Amino acid sequence: MEKRSVEITDSTLKEYTGSGFRDRLEALRLIVSAGVDAVALGTVPAGEKGTALFCRTAGALAGGCALSVEVCDEASVDAAVSALSGAERPRLSVSLPLSTVQSEYFYHKKPDVMTETARALTEYAAKSGFDIEFRALDATRADTAVLERTKAAVAEAGATCFVVCDAAGETLPGEWAELVGLLLPAGGIPVGVECCDKYGLAGAGAIAAVGAGASRVECSQKGCGTPLCSFAELLAARSDAVGAGTRLDMTKLRHISEKVVKTLSRESGPQSPFGVLPGHREDSDIPSDAGFETVSDAVAMLGYDLSYDDLISVYSSFGRLAEQTGKGSVSARELDAIVASSAMQVAPTYKLDTYVINSGNTIRSTAFITLDRKGEKLTGICAGDGPIDAAFLAIEQIIGRHYELDDFQIQAVTEGREAMGDALVRLRSEGGLFSGKGLSTDIIGASIMAYLSALNKIAYAQE
Repeated sequence: MEKRSVEITDSTLKEYTGSGFRDRLEALRLIVSAGVDAVALGTVPAGEKGTALFCRTAGALAGGCALSVEVCDEASVDAAVSALSGAERPRLSVSLPLSTVQSEYFYHKKPDVMTETARALTEYAAKSGFDIEFRALDATRADTAVLERTKAAVAEAGATCFVVCDAAGETLPGEWAELVGLLLPAGGIPVGVECCDKYGLAGAGAIAAVGAGASRVECSQKGCGTPLCSFAELLAARSDAVGAGTRLDMTKLRHISEKVVKTLSRESGPQSPFGVLPGHREDSDIPSDAGFETVSDAVAMLGYDLSYDDLISVYSSFGRLAEQTGKGSVSARELDAIVASSAMQVAPTYKLDTYVINSGNTIRSTAFITLDRKGEKLTGICAGDGPIDAAFLAIEQIIGRHYELDDFQIQAVTEGREAMGDALVRLRSEGGLFSGKGLSTDIIGASIMAYLSALNKIAYAQE
C-alpha cells in the first residue's frame, strides 16, 4: 500500500520570539536543513519593523520551505503579506477561535457568527495569492457542527488546509482520531492538527490523528506542542501501521534538534553590549561573478534592509573588490565590510574627541571617552569586561541608549608590529541593521570609530 506523506510544520521559532535576530536566522537555517515542509514564524504586528524585517530576511533563507505567519484580522493580513513578499512559498495562517468560551471572551461573538468571520477573513487573505490555511483555535472544545460548517466555509473561501488546535491539552489519542475522521468529509480539504503536550499526550495524539487521515502536523523542537523528534521517530517506526510517513531527514533532525534550542536560548548579559556573538559563517561566500540579484539577496541574508541606491553602491564596491583580489569569491565578512563602507554614508552626528583606556590583569578595564555632538562635548566613563566592552558602555552612557550589538569583528589588515587593525560593528535599532567600519593601528580606537560610524547612521535615520 502506498503511504501518504504527512506535512510537518515546525513552530519552534514562534515560541522563541525573544531570541536575537541572528540566533533566530541560524535556527531557521538549521530547521530548514532537516527537511520540514513549513516553518511557523508567529505574528507580524502592524507597524513593528523588527519582526517584518526578520520575515523578509527569512524568505531568502527558507528556499522551498513554506513560511507561515498567523493573521487574525485584515490589518494583520496586510502586514504579513508585506513581510512575506520575498518568500518562495509564503503562507498565511488565518487563526480564529471556534469554541464558545474563546469566541465570546476574545471576540464577543457566538460560534455561528465566527464562522462568517472566518469565511470573510479567509477570502480577504486569499486575495494575496499566498497559500492559506485556517487554524481553528481551541477546536477540541468547540461544537463539532460548528467545526464542520466553518471548514466548508473557509474551503469555499480559498483555504487549502483546516488545522484543529487543542488549547486545553486534555484530548486523548482516540478522541483525536474520532475528530479528524468526522472533519475529513466536510469541505473536502485536508485536515491538520496542533496538539498540546500539557500532559505528555501530544505525540500519541498526533500519531492517532495521522492514522485517522490528518495530513499536516504542527510540531516544535521544544515547547508546549508536539515534540518533533520523538513524534517523527515514532511515525517512522510505525509508518506501516498508520500508512503515512514524512520527508524529514531523520539523521539531520537528530543532529540539529538540540542545537536549535541552544541557539535560541542564548542570552546576552544585562550590562555588556556584547553577549554571545555567533561567528562568521564560512559557507556563505559569494562568487565573484555574481549578479546584482545574488549580491542583493546575500546582503538581505546578512540582515540589512538597504535602499536601491545603497544596493547599487554595494554592488559596485563588490565588483571592484572581486576584481582586485581575483580569488573567485567574496566572503560574508568582506561583504559586511563593503556594506559598512559603501551604504548609507552620512554626515557624523557624533565625533570622537578623546579616549583614555585603563586595562590590566589586576584591574577591571575602564574607559573615559569624550564625544563631540555638534560642538557640544559629552563625556562618559564606564567599567567593563575588557577595554572594548568598557568603551562601548561609555558611549552608551553618553548617548543614553543601548543598541543591540548584532556583530563585532576585528582583524589585522597589514603585517608587522605597526599593523593596521580593521574593526566592524553592526548595531540593531528598531528592527534595522546599521554597520560601521574603523581602521587604526590601535585596535581599541578602530573599534570605537566603527561603533560611532554605525551610531551616526542610526542618528541620521532617526532624524
